[in-house]
Amino acid sequence: MKKWYSLIDKVYDKKNLYKSFKQVKSNKGAPGEDGETIEMFNEKLDFNIVKLHHELKTNTYIASPVKRVYIDKDDGTKRPLGIPTVRDRVVQQALRNVIEPIFEPSFHPSSFGYRPKRSCHNAIAKAEMFMNKYGLEYVVDMDLSKCFDTLNHEIILKSVNEKISDGKILKLIEQFLKCGIKEKFEIQDTEIGSPQGGVISPLLMNIYMTKFDNYMKDNKIRIVRYADDILIFARTKSDAGKYKAIAVKILEDELKLKVNEKKTHIANAYDGVSYLGFIIKKNYMIIHPKRVEKFKDKIRKLTPRNSGLNIDAVVSKINPVIRGWTNYFRIANCKFEFGKLFKWIKRRLRMKKMKEWKSPKGLHKQLRRLGYKGQFKKISMSRWRNSSSTLIHMALPNTWFDEIKLFDMSKVKVNTLYCYRCSN
Repeated sequence: MKKWYSLIDKVYDKKNLYKSFKQVKSNKGAPGEDGETIEMFNEKLDFNIVKLHHELKTNTYIASPVKRVYIDKDDGTKRPLGIPTVRDRVVQQALRNVIEPIFEPSFHPSSFGYRPKRSCHNAIAKAEMFMNKYGLEYVVDMDLSKCFDTLNHEIILKSVNEKISDGKILKLIEQFLKCGIKEKFEIQDTEIGSPQGGVISPLLMNIYMTKFDNYMKDNKIRIVRYADDILIFARTKSDAGKYKAIAVKILEDELKLKVNEKKTHIANAYDGVSYLGFIIKKNYMIIHPKRVEKFKDKIRKLTPRNSGLNIDAVVSKINPVIRGWTNYFRIANCKFEFGKLFKWIKRRLRMKKMKEWKSPKGLHKQLRRLGYKGQFKKISMSRWRNSSSTLIHMALPNTWFDEIKLFDMSKVKVNTLYCYRCSN
């Protein structure tokens, strides 16, 4: 196995540091515990880059504690994230730029998380191919408890050291692992884990999991892994049980991780396998109902009836959400689902416009503007059921949504999984 020496000079190279800042800037992100934003760092960019270069070159660089925040998970619990300072994110990115190409070629072909030119869609396509094309209809759906937070530092450093012998690189990684977590003005030591949210953490996770990946590969056990989301494929339920026992032993005994026995289970293609927001079944795939509800909740928050924003402003806010969600889930068999959701979104916008009119007079003016004559029945502008009435549809026809430039998710091509299957 080839070993790499004297890499630190490539990390603190100014060109690499400038490139790293551009990458950090493009990812946006909140400030860390020091309160410095990306914009603030950018205002003194040359000074900051020179300072980082000098500190890394003279071994005086010290990583700051990461800021602890929490985000909501689908099951109602909170996921902890660690936000490094901007300067630490730049250094982590510079480090990643240098060492990722060294490890990338040796990663498992069915590992897809946080890797160049790989995505969730590739992982889903590979899983679907194993189930439907290869006939591996029984699947161990493995759940790891707080994987990022339980990575063993000694194992991480040992795994990196298998390919890299530059002590300064190893010490820099160790700094990021042991820099601590700041939460409510208190700094907690970090003896285990690599905070999810750090630039370097996903790469360290993949390096860490290589031992598991390669063991399964050497024993001809098919897997698909996206970070800590693992599926193991088998032809029979009995084989799936054996593979599960093997995986648990490696993950818990050798990698010191914790498998959540309550959530880890054996599924099959006929009942459906839940993975990365989809449910993969025999020869077709649907969007997980929880993801549909989560999307609808987000649209509800962006389209309140009593908002001070006008329709154009509301549409400009929801269009990126609709477009992003649609592009992610379009690989499924979801033509009907997209059509149903789009009708619901249009109804919410009609309701929003009704509230803007306040009284039937606004509705009647709109109808006359469109050429309708005669008397019009008065209807309440605040009742949800009226948003689907004939009068409202006459006043706000489907062409109106084209005029306000609402993204039409019902016209998006769906069932495009084959595109990603071919790339695997």
